[in-house]
Amino acid sequence: MFLQRIANNGIRLGTLFDRAAARFPANFVVLDHDLDCAPGFGRRATVTELATLVDDFAARLWAARVRPGDRVVLHKSDGFDITLLAVAVARVGATAVLLSPKLDGATVAELVRRVNQPYLITDQDKLDHHLPDDIAGLTQGVLLAAGRHERATALADLAGAPRVDPVTMSPDHPVLITHTSGTTGIPKLAVHTNRTFQARYRPQASVVRLIDKREPVAMHMSFVHSRLFTAMPISLLQGHPLIMLRDDEPAAVAELFTRVRPGIVETHPNTLLRWEVLADDPRRPLAHVKYFSSTFDAIHPRTVATMLRASERRKPRYAQIYGQSEVGPVAARTYTDRHPFDGRCVGMPFPGMTGVRVVSRDGNPVSKANPGFIEVRTDGRVLTYLGEHPRWQKQVNDGWWRMGDLGYRTRWGCLHLLDREVDRIPGIDSTLEIEDKLLGRLPELIEVIIVPGSGGVPSPVVCTRDDLPLDGARWQAALDGLPALGEPVQWRQRDLPQTATTKIKRLELARLLTAREVPA
Repeated sequence: MFLQRIANNGIRLGTLFDRAAARFPANFVVLDHDLDCAPGFGRRATVTELATLVDDFAARLWAARVRPGDRVVLHKSDGFDITLLAVAVARVGATAVLLSPKLDGATVAELVRRVNQPYLITDQDKLDHHLPDDIAGLTQGVLLAAGRHERATALADLAGAPRVDPVTMSPDHPVLITHTSGTTGIPKLAVHTNRTFQARYRPQASVVRLIDKREPVAMHMSFVHSRLFTAMPISLLQGHPLIMLRDDEPAAVAELFTRVRPGIVETHPNTLLRWEVLADDPRRPLAHVKYFSSTFDAIHPRTVATMLRASERRKPRYAQIYGQSEVGPVAARTYTDRHPFDGRCVGMPFPGMTGVRVVSRDGNPVSKANPGFIEVRTDGRVLTYLGEHPRWQKQVNDGWWRMGDLGYRTRWGCLHLLDREVDRIPGIDSTLEIEDKLLGRLPELIEVIIVPGSGGVPSPVVCTRDDLPLDGARWQAALDGLPALGEPVQWRQRDLPQTATTKIKRLELARLLTAREVPA
């Protein structure tokens, strides 16, 4: 797409903090946790101080013999130092491979094997309790972000290593490898280049540029997700103070947002759902927020309405962004508290940057009753799936990328998302739409997921606030006008299988539900 290509010389991730510090040296970043790699660093720092820390990390990596073109897997306990280490890896010309702290050891080992003898940055806890004993044999070397281990080199022991100049790699060189959500099995490793990242950075940067630089930006998202590495540069390079959250516990978030009031909040949809309780917090932690945004999964209208109600700003807005790890953002639209949110409407493509089409599944016209395959075109598309290029090719159709979603476009061109292809249940137009309606009718619900049940009957799995028993009469009343559903199954929200970005693993949930129903 031509606006993504003009003077696209790549994201230059390794010098991100240097460039931000040159423009806004006193701009600050606030954390809600300490850094494992720099335990005495503190929780508030200027961009200049962070640039110095990244330079220090890069020097330690160079001293550990990490060189341009190498691959470095990052799999450690959760924290913002994952992000800082990834930038340091890019600074020495290597490629960071980011694996979620939530992945189990067997999955990590399989992905490390697929990367083919990378360096591994992890920590003592992961080595002692989570990773298989033979993990070191799959690597060139193991580096520790925290703790000690006989089979690894502690990065702390390399402190004070001579600084090295940043290495500039080709715009088409892989800069990051991230993994997909893994909702349908072993995650795929998506290869991003400097150029593809810059291409997906541009649509959002052009919009955020219109927002006052004094608005602090709060982010709570997976530190290994590709979205962070476009959202964070936008904020830093445009001078927005940054609040980086590791935890989404409402009480802790309320306390922090009362001290440092964000004007922009971006997080996972399920995190915003957890934060609905903040709307009634007497400290009004969301009062200063002008813009809410999420891009990782479908979000419920009730949650959007609650967030906008919690803001005391004039005309607060929610930005609905549709995208995917493999392509970045491809469509968007905004809502205000004066316009009811349509959870299925995900917006319009970015003019000159992204394209969207919906392809019929059966040769008949695409409509809500007969949704088609959503396909997109963007220069932000990943280069390949590492070690699985044929799998990547299966999703490419004459330059268009199949998203794995079903939907349709209105006469005005607005894209409506109804379901994931693998989640579609015969006889139901949209499980997501039904879930939206149930959550809107039953405030006591904090999650509802409809999956195929025994005999093909749609089975609703529900979670209630504080795990209180579901009121059967209220549930029956809420079903008015909806397709026939099976009896609700109540689960604790924390027991639901989730990805790193808090998406529910629907296929796994359906499998667990079936296993529950089978007599022992």
